[in-house]
Amino acid sequence: MKLGIVVNVMDSNEAGATTYRFAAEAINRGHEVWIVSTGNLSYDPDDTIGGFARTVPQGSYTSAKLLDAMKSDKAINQWIKLDELDVVLLRNNPSSQKGWAQSAGIHFGRLAMRHGVIVVNDPNGLSKAMNKLYLQTFPEMVRPRTMVTRSLERVEQFLDDEGTIIIKPLQGSGGTGVFIVRNAEEHNLEEIFASVSRDGYVMAQEYLPAAAAGDTRLFLMNGMPLRYKGKYAAFRRIRTGDDIRSNIHAGGRLRRAELNDTMFELAEMVRPRLVEDGMFLVGLDIVGDKLMEINVFSPGGLGSAQKFEKVNFSRAVLEALERKVQYMSFYRRSFSNVELATL
Repeated sequence: MKLGIVVNVMDSNEAGATTYRFAAEAINRGHEVWIVSTGNLSYDPDDTIGGFARTVPQGSYTSAKLLDAMKSDKAINQWIKLDELDVVLLRNNPSSQKGWAQSAGIHFGRLAMRHGVIVVNDPNGLSKAMNKLYLQTFPEMVRPRTMVTRSLERVEQFLDDEGTIIIKPLQGSGGTGVFIVRNAEEHNLEEIFASVSRDGYVMAQEYLPAAAAGDTRLFLMNGMPLRYKGKYAAFRRIRTGDDIRSNIHAGGRLRRAELNDTMFELAEMVRPRLVEDGMFLVGLDIVGDKLMEINVFSPGGLGSAQKFEKVNFSRAVLEALERKVQYMSFYRRSFSNVELATL
């Protein structure tokens, strides 16, 4: 299998990142793997998609050893044609990119699909999910009550109605710019609103008391909870101190996930839409009986799930991609997102 992985930048320092776990596992399985950043993609005069990409010699790698090799004189840098690859994994994260780079993976990935390349997650589906409003297209019962606005007055009314709310930017990730506001306490809502709205819309959500115990990330693959060797790919994040954020970048602690029927029911309720949109690998962030976010751009933390469950979930992902390539090669035709999800 010839695999291309689109990332934000080529020289990452995140050795444990899910993206490089995939790359290392693929190379260890004998596949050809190319890493290309969004800034190095190109549309060429012969109607093909190219990219200045990097790979390493075949061998046995951990993600850390792979990153070291990528930055050494062992690395191989050359122009490739993405149209000649079997699979392109879009693992760039628009929330940490600016301007043109945010949608580059989507646009070039969509063009590569015209030539029969399997591109996941599906660029057309990703284009619908460029901000947190994507969650609002799912059944109301799975998500907290939410307001998206640039009106301070409307947020004030929402706070009066709810008593306690969470305020955060419509776009963004990593727990940046997230605030809790309680109507019964003295607060500086006007200053918070001004800060969050500086770069766009403000998202105000009902406060879920269960958030005090943290949240659970559950991975879905092909619309189903990712399960390998009887273990589910999931982990729990616990808040530290008074910080309302359980995100690891914000100081949250990791624990083994305690999955329950409610979580599986949430996954089942969002499955049809995710499959239809071509979301091959997704991370659901669950608080109590609600989804706080659906992560479709470069969902991370698979290594954390592996740490607790002691199984290689990256292997399960690569095996699923191999099956898709085999079916595409055998039938020599394109498949719909729903068909691909069954392979």
